[in-house]
Amino acid sequence: MSGVLQLADEYGPAKIIHICEPSIGLMATLVIDNVAMGPSIGGIRLTENASTEDCARLARAMTVKSAVAGLPYGGGKAIIYGDPKMPSAQKQRLIRAFAYALRNEREYIFAPDMGTDEECMAWVKDETGRAVGLPKELGGIPVDEIGATGWGLYHATDVAMHYRYFKLDDARVIIQGFGAVGRHTARFLTENGAVLVGVSDSRGAVHDSHGLSVKALIELKDRGLSVVDYADGDKLDGNALIDVESDIFIPAAQPDVLTEENVDRLRTKLVIEGANIPITPGAEKRLHERGILCVPDFIANAGGLICAAMEPTGASQAAVMASIKERIRRNTEKVLEESQKDNLMPRDVALRLALKRLRKAMTYRRWSLF
Repeated sequence: MSGVLQLADEYGPAKIIHICEPSIGLMATLVIDNVAMGPSIGGIRLTENASTEDCARLARAMTVKSAVAGLPYGGGKAIIYGDPKMPSAQKQRLIRAFAYALRNEREYIFAPDMGTDEECMAWVKDETGRAVGLPKELGGIPVDEIGATGWGLYHATDVAMHYRYFKLDDARVIIQGFGAVGRHTARFLTENGAVLVGVSDSRGAVHDSHGLSVKALIELKDRGLSVVDYADGDKLDGNALIDVESDIFIPAAQPDVLTEENVDRLRTKLVIEGANIPITPGAEKRLHERGILCVPDFIANAGGLICAAMEPTGASQAAVMASIKERIRRNTEKVLEESQKDNLMPRDVALRLALKRLRKAMTYRRWSLF
């Protein structure tokens, strides 16, 4: 708990709820960070390697992501501790029990995250009546199918390149993490002229300076295989991609993959944060000192959240994709312009923008009267 207390500040967390049901092996944590702008939206992450502090950090990332995107929601995050590859029946039992335990927690809206998907949200909807990221049959927008987060990452990249004075044509891209986010990011970038030269997943990495076939990689993943099963290229340890030269590096996997210990190995011009909190604060500062432009996670990867926020309104897929493009391009431009003008890290500028909106929203809450 001490880690969470160190993270607590004037913005939150508002609530931390621990759930334990030993009879079915359920251990879980929910952090509701801030609800000044509206009820918190946050994914359910199924993982064996996380802590309450991690949950609080991820919930705060959702708070500032929603604020800077101008959405009427707060931030939260839930973690269920377990193997994401557990049998479906066991996963359903845990997720339903978790949702039922929180059925009266009206300030939290369930969403998918690593280890959970739209089917999981259908179970949650059945237990609580509230969830986003639902199957199409239940009125949902298939965020992973349309690549909402990857679409936003593409547009953040397209804007950011103008601040490093190179074009997307033939730009060498490395994507660390080839899941739902990574595959669509690769697809959108290569369709617009970039060359994917390196990619990794939980089993390893593959590199080819002449370019990798995104279509072939997606087909492998759809068959339950790994990127290391790709026919050509050099097979590497997953962490070795940090040492491969590129123009654009996109960490789209776990938190804290770039740290003070390994960040100086990175050889690239531009970092676009695809995952939530993929870089430690010290490592991000070091990138800035080295002149490597880094677009922070809650600016670049907000596409999935924007999609989730629009889903209950009945918005079409076309409207969602248009909104993601407009919001992320506008915010990336604003942050990088002010960063360049004030000689500040992009994250500092983005936080300044998000917290300004959040503080104003907090003045309308009843607690500000006391």
